[in-house]
Amino acid sequence: MEPLFGVVLGLILAVASPAHDSCTCATNKWAVCAQDSPGNCTCRLAGSDHPVDCSTLTSKCFLMKAETMPLKEKRLWRPPHGVSDSDGIYNPDCEDSGAFKARQCNQSSSCWCVNTAGVRRTERGGRSLNCSELVRTRWIYIELTHKRRSSAFRAPDVAKALTQLFESRYKLHPKYIAAIKYDPPLIQIRLDQNKKPRWDVDIADVAYYFEKDVNNDSVFHSNSKLNVSVNGDALAIEKLWIYYVDEKPPEFCMRQLAAGISAVVTVVGLTAAIGIAVLLLLRWLRTRTYKKFECKEMKEIKAPSLE
Repeated sequence: MEPLFGVVLGLILAVASPAHDSCTCATNKWAVCAQDSPGNCTCRLAGSDHPVDCSTLTSKCFLMKAETMPLKEKRLWRPPHGVSDSDGIYNPDCEDSGAFKARQCNQSSSCWCVNTAGVRRTERGGRSLNCSELVRTRWIYIELTHKRRSSAFRAPDVAKALTQLFESRYKLHPKYIAAIKYDPPLIQIRLDQNKKPRWDVDIADVAYYFEKDVNNDSVFHSNSKLNVSVNGDALAIEKLWIYYVDEKPPEFCMRQLAAGISAVVTVVGLTAAIGIAVLLLLRWLRTRTYKKFECKEMKEIKAPSLE
């Protein structure tokens, strides 16, 4: 009886172990997952009660929030690098849907408006700053270079490989890949998504996942290194740049432009004023010299002759 019981117990453990191991979020290594019941695995954002849909990409806003959580709230996972850009590290405010709130603020009460990619599009202001809408990022331009090689890839092969990568790894429908241009070693990718249906991934999330992969800090639970091959040859990415284009022009650009124009007008005005002053001074000196010379001649003419 005991051997039979041992066999049964072994079978139960064998079945239960894979189920327990499978309770992870394949698309988000920072998600906290728990086995609610047999066959039911629930995952939530680290340090938050927001549920995570592990069948697709997690929104960039939720990912940034997870990155800024203290280490103790991340269980035993390796702490990811904090978000670092020209605006510094901040914990974003997210909607329940995962979208960024139009206005973001840091602990110093400095606020700014962002687009749907979470990128700042206005000058910094105080808590009274009003961001009336969340402006959509319609286009994303990705530029990357690969390591030098003896012979360049064929442009159609590069486009095919990258299209398959974005479709299979990031769940992006090919219709949102507007163009891929290859000018060795530079590759340019344009993602175009004017409107996003609920069932499609956002190009801003795709760009963020791709950036993390290129920087060897993958968000995927497997943390597998990004491997892109073109007809069996590795496409070794060296550098990456991402540019965001919104439906409406960023507001701080206009302010900077106005400030630049004002500075140019000021410089031109000062230069003109100094030039006019110099001309007037030279004219005054010339006139004064002429009058002195004229006065001297008149005195010589009027002087009585000693003869």
